[in-house]
Amino acid sequence: MNINRSLFATLFSISIIISNKVMAIETPKHTLIKKENGFEIREYEPMIIAKTSVMSNYSDATSTGFRRIASYIFGGNSANMSIKMTAPVLTNTPDPKDIYEIQFVMPSEHSMKNLPQPHSQDVTLKEVNLGRTAVLRFGGWATKDKASHYRNKLSDLLLASGYTVNGTFMVAQYNSPWAIPPFRKNEIIVQIK
Repeated sequence: MNINRSLFATLFSISIIISNKVMAIETPKHTLIKKENGFEIREYEPMIIAKTSVMSNYSDATSTGFRRIASYIFGGNSANMSIKMTAPVLTNTPDPKDIYEIQFVMPSEHSMKNLPQPHSQDVTLKEVNLGRTAVLRFGGWATKDKASHYRNKLSDLLLASGYTVNGTFMVAQYNSPWAIPPFRKNEIIVQIK
């Protein structure tokens, strides 16, 4: 019986690892500048995002925002065109006013000229340039408490290392909702000077 459980656990783990490799999707292009004190400094290339704002608690806002933009990329647009999913989904870190901006990065093959317009007035397209950022990685579910904890941790690390925050802290979630916590990848990202 224990052999069957061990075999199942091993096969399950291998299938998760393989599926993560096979299902690799595009992520924003960046250059790793350096690693220091548990975080990374990156330089991001310009990108196009689809974004929406939601006023609600963190969990509901991220869910509502995800559904709005997912509708856009799955054909809810002026061309009824499906757009490839990318990662991560970006959200500003927990906000005391409960106003959240949820963003999907558009595939690099697209430009502002060839992306269709969203049907929903709640979704807009925008070109952004994050430029130089600090990034702190963490696993598990990106709950409100975890996101706040890691935002505060990155803020403290930046202060101790002499960096100045130059933007809003964002939570980057890289996995599908079906990925189990030990295999989840999340980051806190913020622009710096």
